[in-house]
Amino acid sequence: MNDNTKKTAGQFIRFAMIGVINTLVDLAILNAETIITGIKDGSGYAIQKGLSFLVAVTVSYFLNKHWAFEDKSKKDEGKKFSQFLFVSIMGMLINVSVATITVTYLKAPINNLLNLSFLNDQVWVSIGALAGTAVGLIWNFTGYKIWVFKK
Repeated sequence: MNDNTKKTAGQFIRFAMIGVINTLVDLAILNAETIITGIKDGSGYAIQKGLSFLVAVTVSYFLNKHWAFEDKSKKDEGKKFSQFLFVSIMGMLINVSVATITVTYLKAPINNLLNLSFLNDQVWVSIGALAGTAVGLIWNFTGYKIWVFKK
């Protein structure tokens, strides 16, 4: 394994660890929102998911910049943040779309197919969120590595 491959592997491991932190932030906020409002699907869920994602992505920027990609440069900070925000917003669209499709359209067929009717709507809130996170993972890492924090 060459040095560049080792470096990328290390970045991905740190990125994944940050992803776990961000997922916990996202899930905590999303579950609090859905418990408080009682809204667990549809457009109301999408709005709540978007808000929880935005909080998590703000945490993500600072952790990725300083830890995963070790970007100490102060040069073009506004440009980097704009690029990060663009990649993250596209990631958010992917994340929120997959999460909303999961809880709104896939929940019932999956429950019926796999006999998972014991899973309540609140559990599906988290399943949807995790599905969105999984699908957006590769998009975000690639965008951050090759565009935002490239050396």
